[in-house]
Amino acid sequence: MNPLLARLMPGAAKPATTNTPAPEAAASTTSGSPLKAAYVAWVEDLKSAMPHDQAMELAIGGHFDLLGPKLSSLVRHYGLPADGYLIDVGCGSGRLSKPISEYLTGRYLGIDLVPDLVDHARKISARPDWRFEVVDHIGIPEIDNQADAVCFFSVMTHLTHEQSFWYLQEAARVLKPGGKVVFSFLEFLEPGHWQIFEDTLEAAKSRTEIPMNVFMGRGFFPVWAEHLGLVLDEVRNATDAITDEGALGQSLCVMSKPLTPN
Repeated sequence: MNPLLARLMPGAAKPATTNTPAPEAAASTTSGSPLKAAYVAWVEDLKSAMPHDQAMELAIGGHFDLLGPKLSSLVRHYGLPADGYLIDVGCGSGRLSKPISEYLTGRYLGIDLVPDLVDHARKISARPDWRFEVVDHIGIPEIDNQADAVCFFSVMTHLTHEQSFWYLQEAARVLKPGGKVVFSFLEFLEPGHWQIFEDTLEAAKSRTEIPMNVFMGRGFFPVWAEHLGLVLDEVRNATDAITDEGALGQSLCVMSKPLTPN
């Protein structure tokens, strides 16, 4: 998660600076990308300044134990069965994998850019049967028609629209018929998100290097779903308390793979 997005997650800690990225992002297009290098450098800086476990949690925005249950409740709300298969793109240091491990007896794949974060997620989830992989490119390392759910939390907030659509193509490919893709996004309709835009603008004006923050419009999604061969189930506001755990702080889109091809 970029520090400029920390305010979007209820109770998230403010970062020490506003010009250094905190990673919870999807794969870049090349292994030597500036995006990956910036995220790895951010984690290294945190590790040098504080205990390892604290650095791993702060690296994805803080309030690790508050937000994890919200993410877990969302994927369960949208139909992930206890014996199902979840693919967590941008898994970070395990904010979702740790709490969902108490529910999910089935399969899990978590992927992220930063080796330290992936290692930490693997350790705290304590599930030797689960897969955690470091990635360097856009793609999901799984064969077709396998997953019950694919989630992207604070991932497409940092990708171009083309990269996000490419990742959704991958999600559509690996989903089982009837499976769901859930992703969070930024939009101008949300007052709190507008402040993120202004902060990003000020960073650009001051030539401060930060990962990009990308906004989407809800009008994208019916068109995207059509071209992906998915069904647009719903779009929710950032302030909606979809589950008893409370609002996420980012807007949410849910699509599903039809039981029969469109």
